[in-house]
Amino acid sequence: MQRFYFLAVFIPIFLAAVTIHEFSHGLVAYFLGDSTARERGRLTLNPLRHLDPLWTVALPVLLVAAG
Repeated sequence: MQRFYFLAVFIPIFLAAVTIHEFSHGLVAYFLGDSTARERGRLTLNPLRHLDPLWTVALPVLLVAAG
């Protein structure tokens, strides 16, 4: 039960931190002349726009499954 509470607190905080981090990368790159993040729709605080099926979803699942 303690692990459930840890995950219930950790996952939203981690998701918010990663989203803000990636948004900041895109914003700085845009200010410096790189429009890639804007073209891919990643200049937003919507965490779903920052998900990559392979690196954000599949790799962590495989690492957890591997132990």
